[in-house]
Amino acid sequence: MLYQILEALETADGPVSLDELSRQLQIEPGALEGMIAFWVRKGRLQETTVGGCVGGRRGCTCGAYPKGCVFSAAGPRVITLNDS
Repeated sequence: MLYQILEALETADGPVSLDELSRQLQIEPGALEGMIAFWVRKGRLQETTVGGCVGGRRGCTCGAYPKGCVFSAAGPRVITLNDS
């Protein structure tokens, strides 16, 4: 089942939502999350978050926070195959 996740992502024509992948592989979303986390730990998948903050806008205070923008994790998660 773990390899079916990699195969589904390799053959996808574009981004695939967790719900769509869950339906396609007939896996519960919670179980799929765990399997994706396994591949992220193994280095086969990479997880990133698309930031929700646009720092150049008026009123943005991102520079005031020592750990970076508080809105950077507000965007959607993106899971991609690791090319290495």
